[in-house]
Amino acid sequence: MQHAHSLSVVVPVYNEEDNLRPLAAQVRAALAPLGREWELLLVDDGSKDRSLDVIRELAAADPNVRYLAFAANRGQSAAFAAGFAHARFDLIVTMDADLQNDPADVPGLLALFEQGYDMACGRRAKRRDVFMKRLASKVGNAVRTFMTGRTVSDTGCSLKIMRADMARRMPPFKGMHRFLPNLMLWQGARIAEMPVNHRPRTAGVSKYGTLDRALSGGWDLLGVQWLRARFIHYEIREKN
Repeated sequence: MQHAHSLSVVVPVYNEEDNLRPLAAQVRAALAPLGREWELLLVDDGSKDRSLDVIRELAAADPNVRYLAFAANRGQSAAFAAGFAHARFDLIVTMDADLQNDPADVPGLLALFEQGYDMACGRRAKRRDVFMKRLASKVGNAVRTFMTGRTVSDTGCSLKIMRADMARRMPPFKGMHRFLPNLMLWQGARIAEMPVNHRPRTAGVSKYGTLDRALSGGWDLLGVQWLRARFIHYEIREKN
């Protein structure tokens, strides 16, 4: 009988107070029918609005909701790294808190993952972002592939499922969240993709502009080039 994986949904949060209640409800609606253990792990990245208050309320009302709260803003990569370290279950689901990712796609990604992969990634079938943001994403993905080697076709889609043990072996660094498939591939992971829903943002504001992404992404690429050349991967054949 195949092992029924349990799921930790890790979501970085920065000033998303209006999106958190519907996010928690949608995650529950998607995962509860699966009949598996699951948790929603919200990582507050030093929000300046009422996000942390809402998170506390959600956690108090639902034992499936847990949270971490940073003392100060440290960025999306730090929030993911902390979530990976504190997740309870053997599979990690990543998504954004802005509701542009659709939790209803998680069961389909899980079914794909369980065909024998180590990571299943969403590919946004129809982007709901402005033209400049879509263009910047396409160019950035092409440059990342050229400089870092084989990767998935839509690295900017946050909706992913991966083995927790492999996620925890990723070296944490600023910009890590842009390279999760690369960091899995360097460990020998088998990766698959599938189209997923992408929704327009209806509350809150985007935390990054096109220029911000280009500048930080270019700096990250140089660091990842260095890391790729020095990445240590090993498998233990035998021990006593």
